[in-house]
Amino acid sequence: MGSGGLELPPGEGNGGGGEAADVPSGAVSLARPMEIGADLDWGADAWTEVRTRAQRAGRAYIWLNLVEQRLRAVVAAVLRPIYEPVHGDEWVIAAAGPAGQEWVQRAVAVREVSRRKGYLLDPADDTVLSFLTLPQLRELMVQHWPCFEPYFVERREVELALDELEVARSAVARNRALSETVLAQAERMSSRLLELLSTPGSAAAPSAHRLPADALEELVGDRFGDVVGVHSDRVRLQRQLPAEDLFGGARRLDAVGIGLNLLVQNYSGRRLVRLAESGCRVRLLFLNPASTAVRRRERELGLKKGEMSRSVEMNILHMRRVRARLRDPAAFEINVFDETPRFTAYLVDGDSAGGLAVVQTYLRRVRGMEAPVFVLRGGSRDLVQDGRGDEEHGLFDTYREEFESVWTDSRPVS
Repeated sequence: MGSGGLELPPGEGNGGGGEAADVPSGAVSLARPMEIGADLDWGADAWTEVRTRAQRAGRAYIWLNLVEQRLRAVVAAVLRPIYEPVHGDEWVIAAAGPAGQEWVQRAVAVREVSRRKGYLLDPADDTVLSFLTLPQLRELMVQHWPCFEPYFVERREVELALDELEVARSAVARNRALSETVLAQAERMSSRLLELLSTPGSAAAPSAHRLPADALEELVGDRFGDVVGVHSDRVRLQRQLPAEDLFGGARRLDAVGIGLNLLVQNYSGRRLVRLAESGCRVRLLFLNPASTAVRRRERELGLKKGEMSRSVEMNILHMRRVRARLRDPAAFEINVFDETPRFTAYLVDGDSAGGLAVVQTYLRRVRGMEAPVFVLRGGSRDLVQDGRGDEEHGLFDTYREEFESVWTDSRPVS
């Protein structure tokens, strides 16, 4: 019997008729480990599940990272000028005060460990502020709200948004599963927080007002050559980006296609007049309704002879009426081309860094309303890098150059 009153299992050479000569005197022989038979392999379903978890956590992490960096910059901009003149480099410790003594000292200790082990690759991160977590940054903001109030009036909304983000932050930090609901809530709250933490009148790309940049677009957009949206048809495009948002406030509008229905039939003539009178330069390129290319397209779609021609003519006449109401008709140009139409493109502010483009290619037997739609953002990144490290233009510039080429060979409509 052992000291606990339990009998030890017999081992090889000890009990059960085995040879005792192999066991040294005074030693106890234990049984060999049993074969458990654990299955360490992951099947297809398991891999699908963990990839889904990783993808959700990755999206949430990007949003949380953006919020944390933004909040850290806001805290530094507001509190540093108050505490640094008196406390120097320890201004964060002073700002935390007695209520935050425990967590700020923990941040100091983590920074010292990171220094010794060489984890600080960027000198800008060698500050106590860089080692504060999102909840700790929130506490600093709440403790000193009178200092922040002149810049951000929605205190309750900021606090509630940060509280709701804590669920996602805790799950991501511990590699736990994120449900679709929690992920959607985290993305929504992060987007709202970034908006709340932006002071009124802050600079932003013009296209951001039409189609706000997604966090993933900002980080991995270079991989997709300026493509920021793909929709299976034009109906789904207009749910996310209505014509009013796409064309409203434009400084320049260039469009090329067969009938330009997205503009002509979804943006009223009255709004077009106001847009042009506000200084927007408009250039519209229609397929010549008398060209053989229109007749070929009619046959492809199974339309009656002359049906598409009449539709294009009506659109051109409508745009001519809009142009006739302008004080400066020269700023509203209408041209036609005779080439085989290859795509429809609407380029909004295409000559600037904040441009946005909607592009559709023509497919056989598929109407324009049903064709896939690509949304391109110009200027969201300088240049796209190819696999060899060479620099090349994105797709936005490609379609802009194609428009200019077709425009050069087109004829004006009187």
